[in-house]
Amino acid sequence: MLEFELIGEAQQEAFGREIAKVLNPPCILYLEGDLGTGKTTLARGILRGLGYEGRVKSPTYTLLEPYDFAALSCYHFDLYRLSDPEELSFLGIEDLIREDSVFLVEWPALGRGVLPLPDCLIEISYRGDRRQLSLTAQSDKGIQIINNLQKVWRND
Repeated sequence: MLEFELIGEAQQEAFGREIAKVLNPPCILYLEGDLGTGKTTLARGILRGLGYEGRVKSPTYTLLEPYDFAALSCYHFDLYRLSDPEELSFLGIEDLIREDSVFLVEWPALGRGVLPLPDCLIEISYRGDRRQLSLTAQSDKGIQIINNLQKVWRND
């Protein structure tokens, strides 16, 4: 496990940009945390780091926002309003799992049993005016992500 403490939205987005630098598709990241901890802010940083320049909105109502890049496709899920994990099948989740895909999944517990297992779990919590991020590898790819992230991000 690797832990980081971040101050403010800008630093959380910057951290997301650094995560983007160490992703190697296919890859699945679970983003867990209470409302308002910045899961979407982190996802926005990852998407910016991958090269997306448009508006990044939370897919709370659509459940899924796809983003296509030259070398990969990124799928940002927000399962907060998911009433049954089987709804993910209606979105065609099985078809989205490819060698060039990256999944960013907010509220992953609501998709349990249908969602693929993560490579890395990122838990975000409040710590006063700061955010505590705990990254836990769930696969060999997750270990690579954490090891590479340690090289590019200084938590001073």
